[in-house]
Amino acid sequence: MLRFAIIDAPSILGLKPTGVEQLPEALKAAGLQAGLNAEYAGLVTSPPYNSERDPETLLLNPTELRTYAQQLAEAVTRVLQQGKFPVVLGGDCSNLIGCALALRRVGRFGLVFLDGHADFDQPDAEPNGEVASMDLAIVSGRGPDMLTDIDGLKPLMREEDIVLFGYRDADQQREYGSQDVRATAIHAFDLERVRSMGIAAAINQAVEILRKNHLKKFWIHLDADVLDDAIMPAVDYRLVGGLSLDELSTALKVLMTSSQAVGINIGIFNPRLDTDGSIARRLTATLIAGLSP
Repeated sequence: MLRFAIIDAPSILGLKPTGVEQLPEALKAAGLQAGLNAEYAGLVTSPPYNSERDPETLLLNPTELRTYAQQLAEAVTRVLQQGKFPVVLGGDCSNLIGCALALRRVGRFGLVFLDGHADFDQPDAEPNGEVASMDLAIVSGRGPDMLTDIDGLKPLMREEDIVLFGYRDADQQREYGSQDVRATAIHAFDLERVRSMGIAAAINQAVEILRKNHLKKFWIHLDADVLDDAIMPAVDYRLVGGLSLDELSTALKVLMTSSQAVGINIGIFNPRLDTDGSIARRLTATLIAGLSP
């Protein structure tokens, strides 16, 4: 029987204090913990936010992000050691670093990265120094060693063990001069490819790619902006298009029924932009439907 454990990780160190720090409480209030019959595994408190970019790394809060990643990794590790499935509620996408660190300390794991953005910027290409736009680059070993080489474990995830799924920001990547994720060994399923294949076929192919790599298992990263902007306007960096709620639910069901998923981090949903709570309720219902056995 799959047992879920919720970890609150309301860090905005990789973004800014816009409201995403309220995500854990909003989703729990909408019924996520009860719907998953999950236990509560505690809060990982974030260090104070600094709005000044570090002159050496060009990042916001690099030292604080490293510290937080190590603390979050400890919390994730405790849940995994108990044989439970961690559900890490952000906060911003930089939480992925701590989750990946926890897995890397154990061995080699895959990553299914469900996100409207590739999050593959480099520090000199990201206009605000926000690590939430760089997290996939960082866990795959690109960026300052302060974050890419925590505990001497660089890279936290191998390129060939990563599936990027549902992104639709290729034009923005070119505009900002970001590295093209398609020039790497990362398996990139942009939204157009997902739609041409169909959601079930595409996500099943993603699982099969990782299975062929003989990995222990894989982690799921979920950014709320992978959803269609018409459904999920409560995010800070909006993009036209995206997955439907049913498509996200289907993708999560396939990932969970593969028996290869070990945990998930969920981020970027901003409750301040959800004035009546209806978006949180729809998102929560989709998560419960997709994650539940």
